[in-house]
Amino acid sequence: MRILDKYILRELLGTFIFGIAVFSSLFIGTGTLFRLARYMTKYGASMFMVTKLFVYSLPGIVVLTFPMSMLLASLLSFGRLSGSSEITAMRSGGISFYRLTLPVFCVAFGVSIFAVAFNELVVPQANLAYDNLVYYEIEKNTEPKLQEHIIIKDIEQGNVQRLTYARRYDAATNSMIGLMVQEFGNGELVRVENAESANWHENKWVMHNGTIHDFSSERPTEINAVQFKEQVLSLNKDPKAITLGQKKMKEMSIPELKQEISILHNQYVSTSDYEVELHQRISIPMASLVFAMIGAPLGVQPHRSSSSIGLGISIIIIFIYYAIMTLMASLGQVGTIPAILAAWLPNIIGILVGFYLVHKASR
Repeated sequence: MRILDKYILRELLGTFIFGIAVFSSLFIGTGTLFRLARYMTKYGASMFMVTKLFVYSLPGIVVLTFPMSMLLASLLSFGRLSGSSEITAMRSGGISFYRLTLPVFCVAFGVSIFAVAFNELVVPQANLAYDNLVYYEIEKNTEPKLQEHIIIKDIEQGNVQRLTYARRYDAATNSMIGLMVQEFGNGELVRVENAESANWHENKWVMHNGTIHDFSSERPTEINAVQFKEQVLSLNKDPKAITLGQKKMKEMSIPELKQEISILHNQYVSTSDYEVELHQRISIPMASLVFAMIGAPLGVQPHRSSSSIGLGISIIIIFIYYAIMTLMASLGQVGTIPAILAAWLPNIIGILVGFYLVHKASR
């Protein structure tokens, strides 16, 4: 690594860490603290529980601040270098603007990759722990939650042996409506059970008014079908265990989101919101690279050396980006535009703007 690269990186990394602290504080101060105070005043949550909630909320906040901090860091770093005429001196020495921005883009790409991994491995688990702590320990809910689209997977040695889907779970009657049970053998579907409903009765699930389709015949064209009025469901989970096993989108990993989309597709249920969430798991963390492409050339513009001006410009750009992202996500969730376009269009726009600004600054 050249001395010049190390010099630029020192300027960049200090401001990047500062940006994470500033933007995290803004998120915590404008939302998280109010929620925590509400849990203490309304539900009497102890300081220990509130502290746990605070810790669980941090991963989701920090991962959102990475792109913002990279924008602020690249803008302020190049603004300071430009304000003290160091950029001019470097370019007079024959160093192109493209070469000056190379270490910034490398760091931004590394931050993006780290953010994707962090968003996949840490954030969903933290969100799940947060929601369970609020629902069961702070709000003291002892009854299972009313839920739509229940999915239960019985997995042995890494393979799905039985897949149970219910269109709706009714907590008032401990019943599941619209059941479909798929059983697998050696990775192939061998049995399907459909039922109108299932009730929790005498510590077991009993299905009502359904049909069993057996695909295990040696002749592929033969399907044995049997109708029933009552049938015990092979499911060793009580209502509370089932609802505890269900996850919201923000609590799922990428493989879990893909599984959920596949299962809901088979039930002809719209999955637009899941698909948008799936693509945003990568597109939002990758915005760090997009913001670096915008921030570096903006920093060398005249009158950008002031930290207050740089922070103001960063907030404006962040607001525009997230306004576009929110609008596109809403359109994608209702199926107006494809989910992949809804998730990636803000980044595409940012890349195009970044290319234009970098080209303009290099002249």
